[in-house]
Amino acid sequence: MTQIPSKQQILDWVAEHPDANSKRDIAKAFNIKGAQRIELKRLLKELESEGRLERRRRHYLDAEQLPPVTVVELLAPDGSGDLFAKPLEWRGEGPVPRIHYAPRDADPALGRGERFLARLTQVQGEDYDYQARLIRRITASPNKIVGIFRSEAEGGRIVPIDKGQDREWRVRPGDTQGAQSGELVQAEQTGPKGRMGLPVARVTDRLGDPSAPRAVSLIAIHQHGIPDQFPQSVLDEAEAQKPATLKGREDLRDLPLVTIDPADARDHDDAVAAMIEEDGGATIWVAIADVAYYVRPGSALDREAWTRGNSSYFPDRVVPMLPEALSADLCSLHEGVDRPVIAVRMRLDAQGNKTGHSFHRAMMNSRASLAYEQAQAGANGDPDDQTAPLMKDVIRPLWHAYGLLQSARDRRQPLDLDLPERRIELTPEGRVKSVNFRERFDAHRLIEEFMVLANVAAAEELSRRQRPLLFRVHEEPSLDKIDALREVAQASGFNLAKGQVLHTSHLNRLLAQSEGTDFDELINISTLRSMTQAYYHPENFGHFGLALKSYAHFTSPIRRYSDLVVHRALITGHGWGKDGLSDQDIERLSETATHISDTERRSMAAERDTTDRYLAAYLADRVGTEMTGRISGIQRFGAFVKLDETGADGLLPIRDIGREYFHFDPEAQMLIGTETGLEIGIGQRVTVRLTEAIPVTGGLTLELLELDGNALPRGGQKGKRGRAPRRMSTKSRLSEIKRAAKRRRKK
Repeated sequence: MTQIPSKQQILDWVAEHPDANSKRDIAKAFNIKGAQRIELKRLLKELESEGRLERRRRHYLDAEQLPPVTVVELLAPDGSGDLFAKPLEWRGEGPVPRIHYAPRDADPALGRGERFLARLTQVQGEDYDYQARLIRRITASPNKIVGIFRSEAEGGRIVPIDKGQDREWRVRPGDTQGAQSGELVQAEQTGPKGRMGLPVARVTDRLGDPSAPRAVSLIAIHQHGIPDQFPQSVLDEAEAQKPATLKGREDLRDLPLVTIDPADARDHDDAVAAMIEEDGGATIWVAIADVAYYVRPGSALDREAWTRGNSSYFPDRVVPMLPEALSADLCSLHEGVDRPVIAVRMRLDAQGNKTGHSFHRAMMNSRASLAYEQAQAGANGDPDDQTAPLMKDVIRPLWHAYGLLQSARDRRQPLDLDLPERRIELTPEGRVKSVNFRERFDAHRLIEEFMVLANVAAAEELSRRQRPLLFRVHEEPSLDKIDALREVAQASGFNLAKGQVLHTSHLNRLLAQSEGTDFDELINISTLRSMTQAYYHPENFGHFGLALKSYAHFTSPIRRYSDLVVHRALITGHGWGKDGLSDQDIERLSETATHISDTERRSMAAERDTTDRYLAAYLADRVGTEMTGRISGIQRFGAFVKLDETGADGLLPIRDIGREYFHFDPEAQMLIGTETGLEIGIGQRVTVRLTEAIPVTGGLTLELLELDGNALPRGGQKGKRGRAPRRMSTKSRLSEIKRAAKRRRKK
């Protein structure tokens, strides 16, 4: 009688025969027949329950090894440029095997995060475990999910954290990754609807307690896929950098350059200086950290910076584009320290017009690191101990040059939006302490004007030299958006003329009409919403908002990859060294433009979501409180209200407004009561009650109490689920209401 193999013998055989390891194959290998198959089945079940074998369909796999054919995800290149991948499914108890991907010449180019079916070969004597060859590219990327895990008898569910998202996902027992109920998880959809009609997902990362302090930004970081951990190769490369020397650089260390930043700034990438000229004009210097010296094309630092595209800023943390060894040290223009820069010298005439400029690769030494408040106090005649010695050579010349730039700005008429910046202050534990609006000084505007002028000079210089670069493009708004803005203006009692080529001066006149009125913020926000989104492009299409023909980002290479590209273009154009724009950089300029435009939008969305969640957390203790605000948006499902105190946006669900059915008029941007004819439109003052605040989603739900100081009229009883009684929903009644509304608006 054939002897039943031991568990170890079965494991050894499975490892040696990865392509033939079904129960039938194992039985045949050990000559097991008849009743002995029952004992073999028992052994295989025990190995499964012990986690030493994994059954996939009818085959068995060693849980500590990968199958010969599996799906993997490509990782970013390491410091040497080698490509590695991670298996999508690993159930072993040891570390995840390292897979080296060696593409063949005929293989298509794959990018970071792409998935493909690979044939794996185990290797010995290398710093990786498997060699992967491409079998088939998998083009459909899985649906990424961030949500709250709810444990159930068989696996669990993932509850979404997105506002307005009510779909849940089911997680099978083997795909929970040990997540605990109530824990924040990242997951990916693995299948269509299954049991109970829910799509199936598997947990990929456990992110911890969603209510923990400082978890708010972490949710947004994972939800939007922002890389927040630097590969070790990138950190090693940053730490290995040595300070730049004066060799090949101009010596600008005697210039009275200073940095002016927020008081809590950790990096300083721009410095400014000015000199008053005899003709009443000025000479302006803007010096920018020479990041290109440290971040060379094709390096690990460069690849990671390209991937991130930009830094992302949250109330409790910064996700930087570059490691701190560079962003907060070698590239930061600290006071009293020699730092390499690319500087631009610009000459202004007495009217503030730029009459010339020149670029310089140089070394500088900052006279002072000033906060905006300090610089402003000095300009106002109240210097402190640090700014008093700087008044003659630094502060007064800077403000003289700023006055000239203001004159030129007034003639140019860029879009003059006044949108206060919200500041969320946190306690040391990460709880919201207060929500305020940042005070804006002339010091802020001075730096903005200096940076705009430097960016213009960079675009003009590279265009003159016919060098490839990335322009910052802002196209004029569409006619539909301007028509929508005109509707808001008219509803608020203002006028935006029709029938002419739109210029920023026309929009500025509208903004001036609303200044100081109750509609000031609304008109500013509505004007902003009417604008197209700025983006990067190798071709120049102008900048509508700034009223400039040519514009490029040059002034923030620590936090924007676009600026690093412009620096490299200047280096190549001036012949300053071999660290300029490479042939590969030029070849993929269009790809880079699209990529960094996308990463910028990704960061903006994550930052906005984080602000919403912090505001919801701040207001969670005030549910039931009455608040004032203004209608800021109308949709089919309800109205949005911007609250006065915090600037937070809350929703008035249409089903809960009044006691009648409301018709949505998209043209007039109104909700119109079918019984009373009550109009709810953008700009109206409201008193509301906060009924719900959900920190994990950032959602605020409101109840309407008063509209323009008046209580709501008593309409008829709503039907089920907020629907109107059938007799009140006829087309003729709605048409009459809309005609009446239009007549009232024309008066």
